[in-house]
Amino acid sequence: MNELDADTLATAYRAVRSHTEALAAPLSAEDACAQSMPDASPAKWHLAHTTWFFETFVLERFEPGFAPHAAAYRVLFNSYYNAVGVKHPRPQRGLLTRPSLDEVRAYRAAVDRRVLTLMPRLPQEALRLVELGLHHEQQHQELLLTDVLHLFSCNPLKPAYREAEMSASAPASPLQWHAFEEGVVQIGHDGAGFAFDNEGPRHSAYLQRYEVASRLVSNAEYAGFIEAGGYREPALWLSEGWDWVKAQSREHPLYWQRAANGWQAFGLSGLRELQAHEPVLHLSYYEADAYARWAGARLPTEAEWEHAAATCPELHQLTSHAWQWTSSAYLPYPDFRASAGAVGEYNGKFMVNQMVLRGGSLATPPTHLRTSYRNFFPTSATWQFTGIRLAR
Repeated sequence: MNELDADTLATAYRAVRSHTEALAAPLSAEDACAQSMPDASPAKWHLAHTTWFFETFVLERFEPGFAPHAAAYRVLFNSYYNAVGVKHPRPQRGLLTRPSLDEVRAYRAAVDRRVLTLMPRLPQEALRLVELGLHHEQQHQELLLTDVLHLFSCNPLKPAYREAEMSASAPASPLQWHAFEEGVVQIGHDGAGFAFDNEGPRHSAYLQRYEVASRLVSNAEYAGFIEAGGYREPALWLSEGWDWVKAQSREHPLYWQRAANGWQAFGLSGLRELQAHEPVLHLSYYEADAYARWAGARLPTEAEWEHAAATCPELHQLTSHAWQWTSSAYLPYPDFRASAGAVGEYNGKFMVNQMVLRGGSLATPPTHLRTSYRNFFPTSATWQFTGIRLAR
């Protein structure tokens, strides 16, 4: 395990913390306090919780004469760390009108000063907690965007979080298939640089011969599935998925709507005409699986995805657009051991009723990406930037 340099880590700390502030800058105090559903959190809560992480796991343990910034924050901004103590109920985070957004920003600034002052004197154990906290914050940077998108989608005004980015109108590149021979491959993080505990240990996996699509499924291709009656054909769907379609009255992806001249989609830049060539986003596992079956293909396993991503430079859109559903349940690797202490609750305890996604999305910070990254969500989740890469 490489030694961490305090000065280098301090530079990274400033960059990550500043980026979070920049993401929140377009939001009003009202925007930052609202919670649109139990699975989402207000932007103000994200700002506070990521600060709580550093205060709780770094300052409380390693700062001489530690005193909390505000004692009540220990409960208010705890997420799911049972070892830390009591938590404010997740579905009620939007009720936290106090502390104010200004007070939360003052909390961030105060903790930043204390962490940066302490950084040169921290032992390696503490520096690794800081590093973990930075990657934790990058996860929340992505969540802040997905949660704001869902919040704004609930507003009849359909407000835009940011101005639209110009995109080419050219069609998606022809889909090609890349073949991989059967054999034993190495899967999991190789130990160089940062990784979450669930990315290891590195281990051998046997793969049959398989093929992976060169790019993600496009909006136009998914629209073809809809027009062919995909949401009306139970034979395409897993039983639980068909129950979900009927219960939710689903007829298209989240944020799509029909207009007089075709499909529109709501995104971070507001409501606009659906871009046919762009990868389809915001699909549940059920939808991804049903589309793959309709297309005469399937979803890759996470081992197939990782091996293909690590060995085939011809694969496109690996980390730039959408997290890609795999057919693999989120389970521990052989000989997995959760990290010691409260941070051991970070990943391991969620290894049930979740499916693995690989890659990265348009909302994922570039320095947070790596081939071994294991994202995970329940099968019904659609509010993340999730899409499809086919396999066969």
